[in-house]
Amino acid sequence: MRLRTRPLFALGTAIALAAALASCSAPESGPTDSLVLADAFELGGYNPIAGYGAAGEAKVYDGLLRLTGGTGLPDFAPALATELPTANADATVWTAPLREGVRFSDGSDFDAEDVVATYRAILDPASASEVRSSFSMIERVEAVDPTSVRFTLRHPYAAFPTKLLIGIVPSEAVATPGPATESSLNTAPIGTGPYRLTTLEPTRAIFEANETYWNGAPELERLTLLYVPDDNTRAQRLASGELDGTTLPPLLAATFADRASMSLHANTSADWRGVSMPAGDPVAGDPAIRLALNHAVDRQSMIDNILGGYGRPAYTPFAEVYGESHDPAVTFAFDRARAEQILDEAGWRAGADGVRAKDGVRARFTVMYNSADTLRRDLALAFASDARRVGVEVDLEALSWDRIEPRIDRAGILLGGGSEPYDPDTQAYNTLHSPSADPSASSPYDNASRHSDPTIDDQLQLARRSVDPAVRAGAYRAVQSRYATAPSHVFLVHLDHTYVVKDSSWTMSGPILEPHTHGVTWGPWWSLQTWTR
Repeated sequence: MRLRTRPLFALGTAIALAAALASCSAPESGPTDSLVLADAFELGGYNPIAGYGAAGEAKVYDGLLRLTGGTGLPDFAPALATELPTANADATVWTAPLREGVRFSDGSDFDAEDVVATYRAILDPASASEVRSSFSMIERVEAVDPTSVRFTLRHPYAAFPTKLLIGIVPSEAVATPGPATESSLNTAPIGTGPYRLTTLEPTRAIFEANETYWNGAPELERLTLLYVPDDNTRAQRLASGELDGTTLPPLLAATFADRASMSLHANTSADWRGVSMPAGDPVAGDPAIRLALNHAVDRQSMIDNILGGYGRPAYTPFAEVYGESHDPAVTFAFDRARAEQILDEAGWRAGADGVRAKDGVRARFTVMYNSADTLRRDLALAFASDARRVGVEVDLEALSWDRIEPRIDRAGILLGGGSEPYDPDTQAYNTLHSPSADPSASSPYDNASRHSDPTIDDQLQLARRSVDPAVRAGAYRAVQSRYATAPSHVFLVHLDHTYVVKDSSWTMSGPILEPHTHGVTWGPWWSLQTWTR
């Protein structure tokens, strides 16, 4: 048995915050028809064409389909469609009947032309949408009549319902082509959803119930979101009674576990954290370095000491929730002796200071992480510590995303993934498939390691194009088996997302498998429009 100690950088923060929170006053009850929540993400950017709400979590928009909660992979249910879409025999043509009598928040009527315009705008290169590659299987979308729409795909795609969760916007809002990030929808969204944005300030957004919502006005009438990027500040404001809930890192959330009138929620996700290993770097791109570090990292220690037990080891993007498509045999045992053997055999020899070198190249590379994310910081520190124990030196840099992105090809990143986890294809394809020949069609973070493996590419293509569940599952297992021989990343953990909620009289819906996004649009609030008293 190996002893595990809690890293001081994680434990010290939790102890300090526990003491601060203990001195705060007890929470006060707020109005029962409203909520005040704090999020770490900037407000605005409410444009589906730019990728907002791609997993169906937007409160101001509806997609053609919506998710239903429960354990395991969620099911799909009709939203703006009146029933689940029907596909032809080879799943290349999908037809969806649309709901009548629906209005957008600006009073205009919803019909098939709005669906067509939304998807065409996503696919238009002029929009420069980071999610364009995620919809690249769509060849064309057309209105059959005002109440039905037809999608024609470039190839069979059994996972197509996952692409019908994104919100629909009025055709008039996207009539003029242009960058999605410059659209007025980012700050003045127009949707058919259960809520309307009525106030947007740099640190506050207010959403009011849509009284004419086609599925009935929500009982919870007002949602106020506050932008509070610092984890500790959100915790203190929650403890003082200012907030009804927020998302917090696991160890910080756990300090609320025994507080009166507070509940800690830990929701299962397919969200992963891991380190990209850029193929173009002479150290991180070396297959032996990548394989050795997969054995050198102590994933369970990270779960115990950084996640507070709220997580599971990650070896690939595939979590257990994918059932037959997940291969439980594909793991990397924590074995420092094995890691050192791999490095020795590859010619990476330890120097006088313990750091290895090969052909005059020192075993040293950089890993960047977002400076505002304390969880990524702690995981990056643990990764660097484990790497140093086997003779690999990792330099850490805390940066903003705009400074990280230009260096993706040259430095590793403490990444998160699983933004659309409701099918194995949307969970793994963009992360493991070889970089696109058309960089403008992809997010720059897709396959951030820039690693290419034709065998993995072939199996991913087979899985996404097959309509046979057994063939798809077999191909995904083959992907994992191949990946284990030459990993392109060092995947670390699958997270549980942790939230703290002030107790109330609301009857909430149950949890749902969560994607990478874990702000207050998810957690206990993912379907707050269904809450009752």
